[in-house]
Amino acid sequence: MNKPVRRKAGITALAAAMAWLALPTSARATLGEAAESVERDRAQFHARIAVRPQAHFSVHELALGANVLVREFVDSSGRVFAVAWSGQSRPDLHQLLGSYHAQLAQAPVSAVRRRGPVILHQGNIVFESGGHMRALRGRAYLTDALPAGVSVDEIR
Repeated sequence: MNKPVRRKAGITALAAAMAWLALPTSARATLGEAAESVERDRAQFHARIAVRPQAHFSVHELALGANVLVREFVDSSGRVFAVAWSGQSRPDLHQLLGSYHAQLAQAPVSAVRRRGPVILHQGNIVFESGGHMRALRGRAYLTDALPAGVSVDEIR
């Protein structure tokens, strides 16, 4: 593939990603909400759920169809401080990011990326997404809500 075609493909992919983030948000949100919102997500996604307690938080794993796993990280006070996903397709990020979805859509894009993950920092939220066809992954977390003693490397 020659360079002009690769550059055009990179620009097209970035434009599609930004347009996708600009879509209207869902009323059912998770990130930053109480742990009860995990049940709404489970019902919305028609998912199976498993809860794995950790030292400073618990991980609510939602197994969706199409081999997609969504993990919602809940602190000891019952607030969702991070979400992560992996699988063959992306889950409904409007559902997972809630009101933060609109905030991320306003994040400035400094350069056109042809390869590599998408990483957005906007206010107190970090959004990372990458992978390749049928092996997508990502995470979003609130920097000011990470429990003491929790590293961002634990959010995966």
